[in-house]
Amino acid sequence: MELDQLRALTAVVDYETFEAAAGELRLTPSAVSQRIKALERSVGCVLVRRLKPVTPTPAGEQLLRSARQLLLLADEAVLSLSGSGPAGGQDDGMPGERAGRLRVPIVANADSIATWLPAAIRDIALGGRVALELLRDDEHATADLLRSGGAIGAVTADPRPVQGCTIRPLGAMIYRTKASQEFVDRWFPDGPTPAALAVAPVMQYDRKDTHQLAVLGRVAPEAAPPQHFIPDSVQFVESIRAGLGWGMVPDQQDQDHSLVELNPAWTEELRLYWQVWTLNSPGVEEVTHAVVRAARNLNATT
Repeated sequence: MELDQLRALTAVVDYETFEAAAGELRLTPSAVSQRIKALERSVGCVLVRRLKPVTPTPAGEQLLRSARQLLLLADEAVLSLSGSGPAGGQDDGMPGERAGRLRVPIVANADSIATWLPAAIRDIALGGRVALELLRDDEHATADLLRSGGAIGAVTADPRPVQGCTIRPLGAMIYRTKASQEFVDRWFPDGPTPAALAVAPVMQYDRKDTHQLAVLGRVAPEAAPPQHFIPDSVQFVESIRAGLGWGMVPDQQDQDHSLVELNPAWTEELRLYWQVWTLNSPGVEEVTHAVVRAARNLNATT
């Protein structure tokens, strides 16, 4: 297997078409296709489904993680030898090298991205070594991108170490059931009783969001209230402030206590962890240090 073949594989999976991958690698779509065919011949199996979007086969998924690790180390070696700049003006389809920075994809949950993680992003940007690609997924699903090779590091609620990764505890986000005063006056005049929860609109981030449903399952298991889906952490809380529904709000997003807590007994603690590939990579270490430093603010609120 050659590096340019592995780079073609990761590009078509990331950009989902041969044309887009070719644009990123500064090749023709035919050249990208030929590199992947050569790679498939060398491993003896089909690696991608040539559809729109392009998706990896099970064998392709298995190879992707190792390919990304190898490419990251190769790019970092070139950057180190070239003094953290483009290597002699050469262009062999290495996006990180052309930009003079190491591309590091990480994944985190939306609430972390909206609250404490920007401090880490700022530190990484100021460092000038890493070009960060920030992906977003539910905290219970982020570790899946580590397994598939889609991300190098993950903020996750899963305390089980992914094979080939190291894990560090970050702290906890505290979620409380919140609503606007106007909403409480209208829907909960006698308190958030099971009967009231059965009809009061509830906010949901997306269909993976389990925070509100967990409360309903404990307090009003037969309830089926109207649900509003707002897949943005900031707008989710702003919709609660506007009186669209009630929902679980992290302490970091209601620091002025302008929202009403429905019941302190329904408080939820979400413990977070940083999982990252075990690689001898200064760039990956820099990202890890930035994430851990930013999490000190998270711990200060618990």
